[in-house]
Amino acid sequence: MNPRHLDIFCDVARHSGFTKAAEALGIGQPFVTRSIARLEAEIGFPLFLRGHGGVTLTPEGELFLQEVERSRAGVEALVRAARQIRDRGTAVLRVACLPALSFEFVPRVMALFAGRVTGVTSTLAVRSPETIWSWVASRQCDLGLARPKSGYAGVDAEPLLSTAAMCALPRGHRLASKKTIAPKDLKNEPIVSAPPSAPHQARVERVFADAGVAMRVAMEAEYTASRCALVAQGVGVAIVDPVAARGIANPRVVLRRFIPDVMIETSMLFPSGRPRSRLTLQLSDLLRAEARSLATRKD
Repeated sequence: MNPRHLDIFCDVARHSGFTKAAEALGIGQPFVTRSIARLEAEIGFPLFLRGHGGVTLTPEGELFLQEVERSRAGVEALVRAARQIRDRGTAVLRVACLPALSFEFVPRVMALFAGRVTGVTSTLAVRSPETIWSWVASRQCDLGLARPKSGYAGVDAEPLLSTAAMCALPRGHRLASKKTIAPKDLKNEPIVSAPPSAPHQARVERVFADAGVAMRVAMEAEYTASRCALVAQGVGVAIVDPVAARGIANPRVVLRRFIPDVMIETSMLFPSGRPRSRLTLQLSDLLRAEARSLATRKD
């Protein structure tokens, strides 16, 4: 089926006449007439009823016109989609991150990204590490930020952040005047602990054990935001991720360096076995730059 004949058919229907369609197209009427005749011969039914005042569509012609216009709309949509992909890459970027990174770190980077790349729909999902690893492995997101894990195929993991845990204290606490906090300083202090499943909790417990100090756990809370909120209420002190704690910026909580260092790692995750889009590459570059800036921060 000749696409040119379909275009001429639509113009004849639009102008209700062969002569008017030919004038609009800038071609001769005989060419229009022959094109419609060939199209009718090919599809096997008449498209128009000819009259002295012009032409009208047959019932079959009306139905065929609907299908042609629907097909043309689909092609035009494909053309627009191709243009968007050419100009903006995939035009959709799906990101998943840990709650700890959702207060300040990732939003700051996403704001920079939005200021540099227009016409892009970005989605940011805040999920658990297990969900993020699963989503990246199954290609449900383009980029994930999570704690390191093992046992997941289909994921390319790149170290992004390595930050030393800090001690969160209620403002006015007796230890708030110290620059550094060690396990011996927290002897008999009630502690708001992360659950045993938290990636860095085993390292925290090992540091206390090496110092010969028993942890007096007053309460457990999964996320840094919850632990800081409990610290603000005077429930105890907590060893927390500084990236999340700074992002929360609770005025009733002060942060002090915890020694010896307990490092909290964050990985940048990509689906393996597929090229990374231009949008993904741009965002990952911004994340690396922000991570480098954070590494040089002095407290």
